[in-house]
Amino acid sequence: MKSFKEIAVPAFVLFAICLVATFLLAMTNSVTAPRIAALADDAEKSSRTEVLPDAVSFCGGKSLQYDGNDYTYFVGCDKDGGIVGFTFTTSAKGYGGDIVIMTGIDTFGKVTGITALELNETAGLGMKAQSESFRSRFIGKSGVIGVSTAGGGAENSVDAITGATITTKAVTDAVNDALLLFEQVKEAGANG
Repeated sequence: MKSFKEIAVPAFVLFAICLVATFLLAMTNSVTAPRIAALADDAEKSSRTEVLPDAVSFCGGKSLQYDGNDYTYFVGCDKDGGIVGFTFTTSAKGYGGDIVIMTGIDTFGKVTGITALELNETAGLGMKAQSESFRSRFIGKSGVIGVSTAGGGAENSVDAITGATITTKAVTDAVNDALLLFEQVKEAGANG
């Protein structure tokens, strides 16, 4: 049978190592967290310009509640201050986890662009959702967008990425959510 000292000393050493490691991780986080947040904010700002290219400025962070969830959207304005569209950030469940999409929508309810803010799909298949050729499939679409798996689908549908139908459906669901949010903003503006 081991003595108390043979058990306590290694346990205390292990506890001390864990305590030091925790302290160092906390310090590293406190130093890097603001920089990471600033980089994410810069990426989001540049994404707004990418998905709503006619906007030269954005009025920030208006809140909207829809279907029990809170959303923040931005209003894009031209050089004269006129509204040219909106950007919405929505998400849907993909094959590899949540896919977060920013969608630009003009004042007529047509998609002006999309970009993935978070995408952790299968390399070589689902990650093709980041490609310009896929993202451009959504431009000009409005209403409820469908997914075509056979190619040459309906006018208001997008062709699925071969081998990544789940990813395509998730991106389309996120864009459709943004279009629904646009309708809510439009109705609120008309009534308020």
